[in-house]
Amino acid sequence: MKVSDQRDDDRNDTDSKDDAIEMSATPPATAAGVFGDRLELAQAYHRILATDGIDHGLIGPREIPRLWDRHILNCAVIEEQIGQGEAVVDIGSGAGLPGIPLAIVRPDLEVVLLEPLLRRSTFLERAVDELGLPVRVVRGRAEERVVRDELGGRDVATSRAVAPLERLSKWSAPLIRPGGRLVAIKGASAADEIERDAAAVGRAGIGGLHVELCGEAILPSPTTVVVGVRSERGGRERGRGRKR
Repeated sequence: MKVSDQRDDDRNDTDSKDDAIEMSATPPATAAGVFGDRLELAQAYHRILATDGIDHGLIGPREIPRLWDRHILNCAVIEEQIGQGEAVVDIGSGAGLPGIPLAIVRPDLEVVLLEPLLRRSTFLERAVDELGLPVRVVRGRAEERVVRDELGGRDVATSRAVAPLERLSKWSAPLIRPGGRLVAIKGASAADEIERDAAAVGRAGIGGLHVELCGEAILPSPTTVVVGVRSERGGRERGRGRKR
């Protein structure tokens, strides 16, 4: 291929990407119902995902047309499972999903984004700074003792496409206070996953697993989550309480 031909192809790819971003920038009507007067913040996050998120490899280019429905709104509606003023840790936050949409739609929440990879945690720090959100980014793994000591005692541990329930429960339980909840975004096979992993999840200290649908009254396709409760005596390690 000639250099000039390669440049033309690169230019066409850039134009196609820009067109896709522009076409997807206008939020669907449902977004106003979810975010209310914080819709502009959600739009700013959309721009970050569609640009820096793609450039950092956190979101695939083909996801641009689906950023609102499949990612931002899909995550924001799980706020239905979270109480007023609760402390949330988003395990394996990646591009900030679901933690950033939660922080946008629910400014009353205390949100921590937990991410082990430097490239991703750097992206998250820049994103929350640009959005002006009072969200803390912690670089580390949920299974590390230093992370458990720092973040243990959260009301809720969220996650999205991080791991099967068996592993996810082992990471989440030590970060959740007794009586707190696991709220994990899952797919259509959530019930099957519960049946398969319920015993292992129970040994980790989380019980009462069940499926909830979030956003049923708002979204064409509601979000499937698995919810479980941290037992009073379960889990092998405890944190030192909520950090304010």
